[in-house]
Amino acid sequence: MSRRPLSLQARSLLAAGFALAAFLGLTGFALDQAIYETLRSALRDRLQSYVYGYLAASDVARSRRWLPPEVAPDPRFGAGGNLYASVVGPVEIDGIKAEHWRSPSALGVKLPLLDSHLEPGAMMFSGPLDGAAGKVYLFSLGVAWEVPNREPIDLTLHVAEDAKVLDDQLDVFRRTLLVYLGGLGVLLLLLLLATLRWSLLPLRRITSDLTRVEHRERERLSSDYPHELSGLATNLNEFIESERLHLQRYRNTLDDLAHSLKTPLAVMRSQLESGAGGEELRWTVLEQTGRMDQIVAYQLSRAATSGHTTFAAPIAIEAHAEEIVASLEKVYADKNILCEFDIDPRAQFYGEQGDLLELLGNLLENAFKWARHRVLLTARAQPARGARRGGLELVIEDDGPGIAEDQVEHMLRRGVRGDERVQGHGIGLAIVQDLLKAYRGTLDVSRSTTLGGAAFMLRF
Repeated sequence: MSRRPLSLQARSLLAAGFALAAFLGLTGFALDQAIYETLRSALRDRLQSYVYGYLAASDVARSRRWLPPEVAPDPRFGAGGNLYASVVGPVEIDGIKAEHWRSPSALGVKLPLLDSHLEPGAMMFSGPLDGAAGKVYLFSLGVAWEVPNREPIDLTLHVAEDAKVLDDQLDVFRRTLLVYLGGLGVLLLLLLLATLRWSLLPLRRITSDLTRVEHRERERLSSDYPHELSGLATNLNEFIESERLHLQRYRNTLDDLAHSLKTPLAVMRSQLESGAGGEELRWTVLEQTGRMDQIVAYQLSRAATSGHTTFAAPIAIEAHAEEIVASLEKVYADKNILCEFDIDPRAQFYGEQGDLLELLGNLLENAFKWARHRVLLTARAQPARGARRGGLELVIEDDGPGIAEDQVEHMLRRGVRGDERVQGHGIGLAIVQDLLKAYRGTLDVSRSTTLGGAAFMLRF
């Protein structure tokens, strides 16, 4: 069983969720790195200030040895504290000479680099460094202590702090950042969900309206949709109207066919019931079956008109016109008629190929039937209006007797022929009119200014 595809709302929300998660993740990472560098820089400045504090509070004995201050810059340099200090160089502690000094907090604690020596003026900050007491951050400064009238004393001061202090600060920030970014992400997703539901509301309205049309609760879609959907709604309304017209035409054709066949069937039944002779019955049956054949042919031609189609592909005119004219030239070979074309290459018919052949066939056959020597077929493309497709204008002219203006309406009636002596059924132009009605086209009959006969102008 195939999986049901995700809805547009679910797809948009899922895609936006992934994008939002990636964005917030990268933002969180960038902020985390920024705050880490900020805390590390602040720690460096703080350790450097402790070094300067020791230098400011200390002194040099007459023996040219460094004397530690009586009070440390911070209480955490005391025993058990997490700040560590050491001095490498000649020092004097309670009158005892030594080569290094450590703060009470650093006594008995193995820490990295606390015994290293730097050149005067050198400065170093590193960390976190692994040590026996844990990781620490270390700031070191090389000093040349000036002594009047004597050589300067080379000292290296080290100050270190437990890395846990910075890690605790960073953990607090990360927890706060996670809460705020997580809350912001949830809020943005809810806002996005609300925005998507509001944005997709017109699509849900179209779905609901289509369901109502399907259930015959309304005839067509409403027109108050956003601009992006108005074209879709218009095309759907045209499609619905087109299908409704097709269905109605099929029903009408079946009704007309059934009604038309009643009369010849009734005639044959009455002849059978009257006991008429064989020859008379034979001619009656032949006559009525011929009539029925004409009726069926006509109704089938009428039913074959597919009419206006919203999504029809364009059909070129010239090739189909040449095919029809080639056949008509054989039928009317004795008249030696010349058929000329003036066809715009951009002219195209939007509909069924059979309908185009029916239109051209009936009108060209009518022109060949009445023409003396010349027939002219003109096809012009009409400019498009806005986003809609372009139209089509077809003109079929001949050099025959033409049709008087007061006879045009009479000639276009079903079953009427211009001359009873000319073979035909008088339904060709009626079929053309039915097709034009289905395609929402117009027919204008006038006198040809070019050839002098009749001119049939079709506009779509």
